Amino acid sequence: MSATPAEQAPTLAVGALPEPDDLDTAARVAQYILSTYGTVGHEDVFALNQAYGAVREALRILLRAVGAQPDVPGPGHVQTARCPAAHPEDPTPCVGPVVVTVLDAANAGADGCEHHGTRLLASLDRGRVYALPDAPAGAAIRVFKAAGTTRPFPWVDGPRTRPEQLSHAENRRRGDSR
Repeated sequence: MSATPAEQAPTLAVGALPEPDDLDTAARVAQYILSTYGTVGHEDVFALNQAYGAVREALRILLRAVGAQPDVPGPGHVQTARCPAAHPEDPTPCVGPVVVTVLDAANAGADGCEHHGTRLLASLDRGRVYALPDAPAGAAIRVFKAAGTTRPFPWVDGPRTRPEQLSHAENRRRGDSR
């Protein structure tokens, strides 16, 4: 046994380590977004919606980090935030509250109002819709029925003649199966 007293490892007071500033956080979020969503294509609607939300959040963090805030809406401004099921290229506003979850064939999903839930379900192959627990009675049924007569990606202009460009009802009338 040694006659010299043992030395204690140096300690740091709580909070002595530097906290990352908002700019560091914004940079990490941006790096994560690029690595996760950098190759998202328009055919993956759910990944596209996730990427849109992630970019919006990263911009909010970045603006806060550099001391700028997003423009504050004035009196009479109508909120334009939309439900997660709304495609970024779809110009239509939400109609009512978020009441359904729409799932694709791989069980990736997005919650949405009846309007955007309908448009999303119509744009998916083998999609499904479920009502959220607090949804009004029949919400999922209304979305399912409306999606049957809605063309995929209804905000896209141009002629539509191929079965994958038409609604399920149009394909049934033509005798095509989709």
